[in-house]
Amino acid sequence: MTQVLVIGYVWPEPNSSAAGSHMMSLLRFFRAQNWQVEFASPAQQTEHMADLSQEQITCTPITLNCSSFDDYITQLRPNIVMFDRFMMEEQFGWRVDKFAPDALKILDTEDLQCLRNARHDAHKAQQAFALDNLLDSDLAKREIAAILRCDLSLIISDYEHQLLTSQFGVSEDLLHHLPFMVDLDAISHDVPDYHARQHFMTIGNFRHAPNWDAVLYLQQIWPMIRKQLPDAQLHIYGSYPPPKATALHNPKTGFLIKGWAKDALNVMAQSRVCLAPLRFGAGIKGKLLEAMITQTPCVTTQIGAEGMHGELPWHGAISDCAEAFAAEAIDLYQNEARYHQAQQYGRALLQARYNKRTLEVQLKQKISEILTNLTAHRRANFTGSMLRHHTLRSTQYMSQWIEAKNANKMR
Repeated sequence: MTQVLVIGYVWPEPNSSAAGSHMMSLLRFFRAQNWQVEFASPAQQTEHMADLSQEQITCTPITLNCSSFDDYITQLRPNIVMFDRFMMEEQFGWRVDKFAPDALKILDTEDLQCLRNARHDAHKAQQAFALDNLLDSDLAKREIAAILRCDLSLIISDYEHQLLTSQFGVSEDLLHHLPFMVDLDAISHDVPDYHARQHFMTIGNFRHAPNWDAVLYLQQIWPMIRKQLPDAQLHIYGSYPPPKATALHNPKTGFLIKGWAKDALNVMAQSRVCLAPLRFGAGIKGKLLEAMITQTPCVTTQIGAEGMHGELPWHGAISDCAEAFAAEAIDLYQNEARYHQAQQYGRALLQARYNKRTLEVQLKQKISEILTNLTAHRRANFTGSMLRHHTLRSTQYMSQWIEAKNANKMR
């Protein structure tokens, strides 16, 4: 029986973030192969985390910078280890190499953290993002090193896939483009029609910096929309709203902070238009996929739509200018013919790019190919082998130093 160990940066919260939803899709994929799956994380458990026992997935808390993990993985003997984001590979990858050397190492990047961080820095500095900012980044060096040390990295955005191969010279053999996997057969087509829907909405975990910035940007955009549509409201959903967010709640202007949405798809389906004015970020956006699923046309930015539609038409509008963004939102809200056309574009995108059946077949084939030829696969990745060499294992020595320091404190 194949044993899979997933080392999570956080415990999955599928109703709080796209990352949580994507992680659940991967866990269910592993279970669908009749593999044993264990999820381990050093993070604190949360009120919104998924009950993995219902998925027949076992859970184990683990500790950072502690040799207890060595005994744990030795006993578990996994055939596959998947790291949730590069920080977990940094922390535990060298221990996996030492105590489970034959395990296939997969990195689920979620999005390129270095790209999101560099764009955020450029936005804060009110400068245009340039690739030089990324190439000079310490975070990029750490993240690309983690990708190279692994046997396979799952890349959610085709834009980021191309960036890794063209700018960083990462071999295609080490990468696999895997966007969100949607079970098209399970999608309900019984959604409210144009006339039954009302108001605008947006959604996103408030702890995620691009989402909070989008809320602030909407404060500039919303008055322009409200001026033309005085009865419209903007419903803003998201987990973990801080006081600075709830303070923006203003019924007089229709700018409403709704907070946690127990059923994101339901509130999305009741709204007429989704707004996502994202000014920085990376990966692909779960809220925009949910908009496609619920047939809710969306107005977003180039960053928001990046990596999501290829050459196919967007299911709504794309604009990086506040005034044009507002104008597109107003027209989409009022123009029923355009609205229905946007819905058709969304359905076409789901079928062409997010079909779970197609994506799962491709992922299974990729994993099987590497498992069958793991020794040759690793031999071809000399850079990865070099990075795993003990003289370059700075994270290993740092971890051992922290563990020793902590042990001295307890004496």
